[in-house]
Amino acid sequence: MINSIIPLVYDWSMGVVMIGVFVLVCIILIGVLVNFMTGKKDKEDIQDN
Repeated sequence: MINSIIPLVYDWSMGVVMIGVFVLVCIILIGVLVNFMTGKKDKEDIQDN
């Protein structure tokens, strides 16, 4: 059991891939948030003002 776990601890490639995916998802979410904040208003929003 321990002999099969030790190579996973020393294998950084999977961890690097997971961190890369996490960073990519964070960048996409920040981009979507900025897009919502700076997006153009609809005609309904302009008529309310």
